[in-house]
Amino acid sequence: MTENNIALPDLGEVELKAHRIGSSSIITLFTFNRKAWKMKPLEAIRKYGTKDKNGRPGLFVTLSFTPGNEGLFLKIEKDVVSVYHTSGEILVQWKTETLLQRFVQKMSPGLVVAYAKNEMRDGVEWFKYERAQLLTEPSTEKFLAQLKAGNVLVDLRMHDTGTSARNHGTGFRTREDNLPTFFKTVKEL
Repeated sequence: MTENNIALPDLGEVELKAHRIGSSSIITLFTFNRKAWKMKPLEAIRKYGTKDKNGRPGLFVTLSFTPGNEGLFLKIEKDVVSVYHTSGEILVQWKTETLLQRFVQKMSPGLVVAYAKNEMRDGVEWFKYERAQLLTEPSTEKFLAQLKAGNVLVDLRMHDTGTSARNHGTGFRTREDNLPTFFKTVKEL
């Protein structure tokens, strides 16, 4: 099960997510960068990044409200969500209203979550889909509550190409089993 980062829904009008039963994996709700960077991304990589698995300088980090090894952390203020460094420097800042709009845009009118058991056979992963849910009415109030509760993780995903930053999209993610908590209506299919 590979994810896509397409801005439009997967199945005509609805987004589709697959969940491995028993998995604690995180899943992308949406990606968003537009006009959010206060620091040049390349400068952020060179200042706070580390070498990625290919030996390139990169900034691949999952952020929470507590500073990580890079000194970066999330902070929610009145009308903004920001990525700070412990020095007080702001790297990225989103208007809360813009994030809420992006969440509703990606998840409207709904989301189908397919739950599957998985097993490996001769080095190939197989899936047996057991059930599905239709999640409708994405709730900005529930998204904001989950964000404040620390249940929305923010992933910075970029590397240094030598002359610029290659940004793979800042991901707003949650645990797969947490998906229904973002919607007003949950229906078994």
